[in-house]
Amino acid sequence: MNRTVQLKRRDSGVAVLVFESPDRPVNVLSREMIDEVGPLLDEIERDPTVTSCVLISGKEQTFVAGADLDELTAMKDSREVRQLLTDAHHLLDRIESSRKPFVAAIHGGAFGGGLEVALACHHRVATAHPHTVFSFPEVGLGLIPAGGGTQRLPRLIGLEQALPMLLKGSRIHSARALDIGLIDEIASRERLLDAGVESAGRLLEDHPEKHLSMRQRVALISPLRRHALSKARDEVMDQTAGLYPAPLAVLDCVGVGLERGPKSGKQMEIERFIALLGGEVARNLIWSFRAVNRRKKPPADPPARRVTKLTVIGAGLMGEGIASISLPHAEVWLEDLSGTMIDKAISNIEQTLWKRVRSGSVSEGDAERQRKSLHTSLNPGVAAGSDLVIEAVFEELGLKRQVLEDCEPLLGKDAIYASNTSAIPIRQIAASARNPERVIGMHYFSPVLRMPLLELVVTPETSGETMATARSFAIAQGKTVIVVNDSPGFYTTRILAPYMNEAVMLLDEGADVRQVDAALVKFGFPLGPISLLDEVGLDVAAHISEDLGRAFATRGHVPSATLEKIVRAGYSGKKNGRGFYQYDKKSKRVNDEIYGLLGGPDRRELSEAEINDRLVLAMINEAAHALEEEVISSPTDGDLAATLGLGFPPFRGGPFHYADAVSPEKIVRRLEELATRHGRRFQPAPLLRRMAANDERFFSKDS
Repeated sequence: MNRTVQLKRRDSGVAVLVFESPDRPVNVLSREMIDEVGPLLDEIERDPTVTSCVLISGKEQTFVAGADLDELTAMKDSREVRQLLTDAHHLLDRIESSRKPFVAAIHGGAFGGGLEVALACHHRVATAHPHTVFSFPEVGLGLIPAGGGTQRLPRLIGLEQALPMLLKGSRIHSARALDIGLIDEIASRERLLDAGVESAGRLLEDHPEKHLSMRQRVALISPLRRHALSKARDEVMDQTAGLYPAPLAVLDCVGVGLERGPKSGKQMEIERFIALLGGEVARNLIWSFRAVNRRKKPPADPPARRVTKLTVIGAGLMGEGIASISLPHAEVWLEDLSGTMIDKAISNIEQTLWKRVRSGSVSEGDAERQRKSLHTSLNPGVAAGSDLVIEAVFEELGLKRQVLEDCEPLLGKDAIYASNTSAIPIRQIAASARNPERVIGMHYFSPVLRMPLLELVVTPETSGETMATARSFAIAQGKTVIVVNDSPGFYTTRILAPYMNEAVMLLDEGADVRQVDAALVKFGFPLGPISLLDEVGLDVAAHISEDLGRAFATRGHVPSATLEKIVRAGYSGKKNGRGFYQYDKKSKRVNDEIYGLLGGPDRRELSEAEINDRLVLAMINEAAHALEEEVISSPTDGDLAATLGLGFPPFRGGPFHYADAVSPEKIVRRLEELATRHGRRFQPAPLLRRMAANDERFFSKDS
């Protein structure tokens, strides 16, 4: 029988529990593991020759990755979930209360339930390897820690350090974990077990109490505790508008535990977890988490070629970001005609590298190797010998064609040429290419270092090897890749354009800038559409709006003339400090001057429902058109692209999940009402009409 936990004994009297989930790449807390650990704890407690215990992982890159999410979500009866959590609490309480010292020896990720196992131990020793990370990611899944994490963490490291980990899923590396008292010592990978055993021996002689600093202890005392939790609650509400229930549940559990004791707090953890697990928010976030994970490994067929030399053409923000995330994977040449741009890019890339060193996510040796992998040039000939060239110049068709024309003769027969463009069809860029089968679109999102999505744009001429190689390299860069077929605006820009255009049309009709932005933030977008226009740049937005307006004019898409008028008046958005908002170093405020270009300062009140319907349904309708035209291959791709690339509220699942939740029939009815009042741009997509007529959904209930 393959066991998930092995008990080994040392001559010194130290028992070693080795987590080794069979047939899994990582260890997970499951019913099987819980059932196996219980009898082993009995054996450890009963055996007088066992003096202490060390917990360690047999996996290369994880300690314990958390609870078995598949097992939990498959449980149809809340009583089954409650029993599992109760049993897990019982085991962790036994470890914590044991008279025999327990030491967690940690290498790799200790996430969620895995970190809760470590917290229940009396001592924690960890490696300083970049893979060793501590985090409570549950809130990102719409859940909360439910193995005592909300109780033990604040008492161990104080509220100030604990709340960001619990509320935001902050990832902590070993150096920082040692500073804040989350771990007690650092050991090398080779000596980890020995260090754990030695620590266990020291604890036998001296079992010291962990002491918080005076400041940390004072913060746990009422009323300062209540003030800290109230402030945290206000911040959560400001950031999420209460749309995500998990962070609020975390604060309730922490508060109850500190007020009434850990037993009450742990019981609340269990009940709140069960309620959240059955809710739509967790269901959508867990679906997205799984869908992203399925895309972390590129398909084996067709095979991808290895990229050892990458050339990035254009050292602006996009080119700099692409070069930065590529350094761990290839020799990178960054080319630009401006030495000033190159110098700025080098400085920013180096700053990013050393920030990662300070955080512990990259070792000094790896950072130095990456820095040596970066080369720069003012000479266009540097692309020769590259396996992959990524062009990241200004979004202008003539310029992009010229760069391809200049570069292509330098490339070998297997080299791939990719354009980082957000809207220009790849077929237009490659219209005169010698080898169109090796030309592809790689649409990165800004800022490149933070945005997880990459839209991989293929044309009918793009070869399978080209697609596979570009996708494999993007996955290595850490991107979630969505493959889309070439078309104006691809998928993300195509569905964003009517959303943003409709926002400007509302302003043309007298709506207030603040109200439009506030309505969509309340719906769940991280940024309102008017603020987003300023961020993108009004000149860029006007250019894209005009191009896509022409492409979809037959469906009644008419771009607002206002954007072009505003740009001509000298307003560019955030980049020149003047757009729909006025910007200074510390704040932004509505630019009242711009109302002069929008029919005057008198604004009319609109309902949130009216604003949201016109913008969100315009996006959903365009997404349905894109799916029907096979720009995207599935609703899953459409939802991931919208949430990861455009900020569509993840807790709503994406445009297609949201359409299912409302029902296609109601979506169609509302679109028809909007078409009657505002024009045929709101005519429902044929796919939506068919689904409404047949009472169909984009996703099955179990998907």
